[in-house]
Amino acid sequence: MNKLIISAGLAALVAACASAPQRNDQLEQARAELQTLSADPLVQQAASADVDAARASLQQAETALQQKKPPETVNHLAYLALRHAQAGEARVAEAHARQEVARGEQDRNRVMLEAREREAQNAKSEAETAKNTAQATQSELASARQELLALQAKQTDRGPVMTLSDVLFDTGQATLKPGADRDLDRLAQALKDNANTRVMIEGHTDSVGSDSYNEELSRRRAQAVADALHSRGVTAERLEAKGLGKSYPVASNASSAGRQQNRRVEIVFSDDAGRFAQGGSQGSSSR
Repeated sequence: MNKLIISAGLAALVAACASAPQRNDQLEQARAELQTLSADPLVQQAASADVDAARASLQQAETALQQKKPPETVNHLAYLALRHAQAGEARVAEAHARQEVARGEQDRNRVMLEAREREAQNAKSEAETAKNTAQATQSELASARQELLALQAKQTDRGPVMTLSDVLFDTGQATLKPGADRDLDRLAQALKDNANTRVMIEGHTDSVGSDSYNEELSRRRAQAVADALHSRGVTAERLEAKGLGKSYPVASNASSAGRQQNRRVEIVFSDDAGRFAQGGSQGSSSR
């Protein structure tokens, strides 16, 4: 009788373990990232397509997990959901930044009006006030740039990663457009403020064109970003550029929207001691 009771207990324990819910850390991270993005008040205005794409990939990942598909399949789908969510967060961050710039412009106009009103009473006092106001505005803008950088640099298993989209370059070209100056100024300042941090700059392309063409284009784009940072005062020893071509897509190349996401430059940050996480280069890790 005791043996029967013990056997029944063991069978119940095995059944309970088999029915326990499965957990996947990368899936949990993607779910949390999407939840954070969805809660932002600007998400529908700035990143509704990214949210839809992230939800679709997340649903596929959850289904794959429930169906006990290979971990590599679940991780890849979860990674795509995470990248869609991160792309949405970057767009939302840009929308917030535009709002901040608009508010800053309103403040600037108000200060200029007050300065003009004071000019009639005391020209010297007005000039001093304008100077102090300009310095305060520059400090506020610098702080806002740092905060935006922190939002765009997302923590991954490779370390913090900041993504620069392909809109910084003309099609098929590796020359940075003037519109890239703001992002590069912000990134260079962050690196100068953190003197021990190094960056790995990785260029990526879509699948259009030959392997050799895409690898060379991605390398030249990564090097263009490295050169731009160097010209802004970041020492060359802290910069490593490489081209990975079309090997690591984050979206389907079957659509123009997907190809645009795949055309990117990723900035991987080291830790405070200048060390990269193991497998920090996408070229030496698998997806």
